[in-house]
Amino acid sequence: MSRAIAATPEALAIPRIGLVLRRVRTSPFFETRLAGAGLAITAVVVVCALAAPIIAPYDPNEQDYLAITDPPSAAHVLGTDDLGRDVLSRIIFGSRVSLEVGLIAVGLAISIGVSLGLSAGYRGGLADDILMRIVDAVQAFPNLILALAITAALGPSVANAMLAIGFVATPGIARLTRGQTLSVREREYVSAARACGATPVQIMRRHIWPNVTAPIVVQATLLMGTAIVTEAALSFLGVGVQPPTPSWGAMLRTGSQYLEVAPWIGLTSGAAIFATVLAFNFVGDGLRRAMDPRLASRKRQ
Repeated sequence: MSRAIAATPEALAIPRIGLVLRRVRTSPFFETRLAGAGLAITAVVVVCALAAPIIAPYDPNEQDYLAITDPPSAAHVLGTDDLGRDVLSRIIFGSRVSLEVGLIAVGLAISIGVSLGLSAGYRGGLADDILMRIVDAVQAFPNLILALAITAALGPSVANAMLAIGFVATPGIARLTRGQTLSVREREYVSAARACGATPVQIMRRHIWPNVTAPIVVQATLLMGTAIVTEAALSFLGVGVQPPTPSWGAMLRTGSQYLEVAPWIGLTSGAAIFATVLAFNFVGDGLRRAMDPRLASRKRQ
């Protein structure tokens, strides 16, 4: 029994990095290229966010009233906006806001959702019913409408947008964690650990959580794209990031007002949102195919 307790959780735990990379390399060429493109775009966005003061050619809030809505040129590669600010610099600094909101909102959703899902899935009974009914009540509202209502009630700001996005993303993580926990809690090594006197917290931390991590990591990657889109939508509606802080959503709102005069304002910010979200989706899909043994065996067949 002791040998089963020691070996089985390790065998079923999240695949190691080498195994994941090997599965990605042996996947079909088209899928590998998509995952690689997603990683490349994500790396560019991360570098822009970390090194924005070095990369950006201008201060993102510097106004030049002699260059209002200037088209792309050697001085301003992506043109200027309605206040004469360099669009490229604002795009680069806007990546900071998008990644910050995505990381914090997704981190908040995972922290709360995993705790609720593990507790509901392992304990079951009345606790499971109460927690899942609360989750169902939150999921009954459209995510964007609920995030908009929360942000409007708390007040327009980046912090409140993060809280709202994290809150609306929590039910999905909770349901996913609960479903995985319901399956894992019936495994032999969990029963053996329970028979050896392990507490519920120890079982969830040492035996259940390591074996439900893979789908949560994939879901978190996909949620990054959703969080970026939601933040852009909130900023577009005026309840997210407030001026003069650079934000892709706020730039898209400005660009929608100058489509005939300066279409590059809206097109560039929209392209940044599109490319970043698509990149996270490619990375998430690649991780899903690499971490799911069923998909891996299906490819070999």
